[in-house]
Amino acid sequence: MQLIDIGANLTHESFRPDFDQVLERAEAQGVTRMVVTGASAAGSRTALSLAQSHPGRLFATAGVHPHHAVDYDDATDALLRELSLSDCVRAVGETGLDYHRNYSPPAAQAEAFQRQLEIAAGCGKPLFLHQRDAHADFMAMMKAFDGRLGKVVVHCFTGTREEMVDYLDAGWHIGITGWLCDERRGTHLRELVRDIPADRLMIETDSPYLLPRTVTPKPSHRRNEPMYLRHIVEELARDRGEEVELTAANATATSRAFFGI
Repeated sequence: MQLIDIGANLTHESFRPDFDQVLERAEAQGVTRMVVTGASAAGSRTALSLAQSHPGRLFATAGVHPHHAVDYDDATDALLRELSLSDCVRAVGETGLDYHRNYSPPAAQAEAFQRQLEIAAGCGKPLFLHQRDAHADFMAMMKAFDGRLGKVVVHCFTGTREEMVDYLDAGWHIGITGWLCDERRGTHLRELVRDIPADRLMIETDSPYLLPRTVTPKPSHRRNEPMYLRHIVEELARDRGEEVELTAANATATSRAFFGI
């Protein structure tokens, strides 16, 4: 079984002490390729550096998460445009809107999102998107770019059936994380994932966040890492009523086609 983690925040400081071991543990569980998420200017630069240091194994995205939108300026925009030219950078983002916490004001989020949509439209690379509690504004901004964008994935999907249908109707992909395994807030996903076409469905850990709550034995820490992608795909296969080998093979094929890896 070969798996691709399409969203791993491997630039996070918690991975510094044992980074090589994290990659080894991932490979031992069949996770042979990972897309390192760029969520800030500095983080995107580091994500590219990691990808360049591990060719064929790590790839990168370049973007600014809505939480950091208040820091988006002309220098950030120029940097992301430069990074997007690298072959190791396979998508623009993580970008989008998040009104759940509003760490950045909605107006700042919209401006940063708009500018990153322009970058994606210009370079033609896929979009790696985030949306939480901002669906209407998110869809309106995306609609303004109809016909100008390449492939799109809404990563770490946690939303409603209506949101899922909107994304699928738009021709986009959906990324599923260990949120699926959260009995407090993710149980609705158990049913929804049955209706995502195999060629639109990808899997991710969003490490170091969202450690699957159904992992046994429970680790002594709360840090998620790419090796737990295997657990996520096992849970996903069960919910879809498929053999895990089929779910894994389909998710891997879809991810390879989407990111060109």
